[in-house]
Amino acid sequence: GAMVVLTTSTLNRVMVIELALAAMLPGALVALHYAVQITRPRMGHSSDTGRQRTPWIIGGLIVLALGTIGASISTALMATSLYTGILFATLSFVLIGLGVGASGTSLLALLASRVDEHRRPAAATIVWVMMIAGFVITAGVAGAHLDPFSMGLLIKITCIVSLIAVSVGVLAIVGIERKFVHVEQQVARQENTNFRAALAQTWQDDKARQFTIFVFVSMLAYSAQDLILEPFAGSVFNFTPGESTQLAGVHHGGVLLGMIFVAIVGTRLAKRHPGTLQFFCVSGCIASACSLAVLAYGGMVGSTFPLKQAVFALGLSNGVFAVAAIGSMMSLASTRTGRREGIRMGVWGAAQAVAFGLGGFAGTAMIDVARAFIYSDSIAYAAVFATQAILFVVSAWLAANLGMQTKQLHSIESA
Repeated sequence: GAMVVLTTSTLNRVMVIELALAAMLPGALVALHYAVQITRPRMGHSSDTGRQRTPWIIGGLIVLALGTIGASISTALMATSLYTGILFATLSFVLIGLGVGASGTSLLALLASRVDEHRRPAAATIVWVMMIAGFVITAGVAGAHLDPFSMGLLIKITCIVSLIAVSVGVLAIVGIERKFVHVEQQVARQENTNFRAALAQTWQDDKARQFTIFVFVSMLAYSAQDLILEPFAGSVFNFTPGESTQLAGVHHGGVLLGMIFVAIVGTRLAKRHPGTLQFFCVSGCIASACSLAVLAYGGMVGSTFPLKQAVFALGLSNGVFAVAAIGSMMSLASTRTGRREGIRMGVWGAAQAVAFGLGGFAGTAMIDVARAFIYSDSIAYAAVFATQAILFVVSAWLAANLGMQTKQLHSIESA
């Protein structure tokens, strides 16, 4: 989380505002790092059939760090040699995508396979809360130290954040799987190592297929705001790089509180109402749509609009639907016998990545096109926010019709 927030928020803002480049450039780069994650199912299957998932997690973190540092250096290079900078940025974002895919898929698969069934929703919530905490802390601290802004300072902060993040990640994961190695070897030998067959079996599962569609549409709705929120604050509300980075922290802070709210309140309600998880999926999507509509209106109001409060409300809504979806994901990953958690998480991760890539690039492209014809930044951003709101309404409808099994919904009770 600490490394990713710098690439999707801060570097994006610097390219669009400080370097005055087309918003489609960072949009294309971020889309590339998501496109690379189409390899998630293959990585997940490899971790399923291997001895341990730990090497995939640590290796992914290191590759992610190299890509993050390379992306910051490439952004600075664009100021003096645009095409050389773009070339190195392309290579860096490929590394970022591979690192995120390898570490993220294997980590979620480790949770699904190693955590007792009644504790999986709580474990998923804790892990994702820590990821959002990485967003919040890094956005706040890095934003405070980025002003007065310079490219050299940007590279320095990126290197420090990456070094700390990798060190913490390695210390956290080393030794976790050691006592399970013998069991893993036995399970791995019993599993079918044919990737295509394993992928086909996953897709033939109705629940897995329906959930994949929901993940795709909801993440498509969510994705554009990551790339346009900071430029929106800079161009419409005249925020500085440090202020807009801190605004991203406000958004992620709202996500964090939304997740905690569902973890505490939702688990209590679930004891009496088995449909609680599905309810939070639907209500979170609807609340996100309403928040985006408010943001679209706020851009046309101008400087008097309470932007931080609106962004916080959007984050809160996003957190509610996200943690409900994550709880469902953890339960669905282990609904079949055998070591299949990795490939299931890989399929859903790939759906999320493709949606993020398409949504992020489409959002930035819509901004550029709207600016060319409308000549109003506020209206251009309002059009993108309105489109996101519509997609969230569709996501709410899909969540309402998922038809999650009562057994799966009850797994939230013990979180």
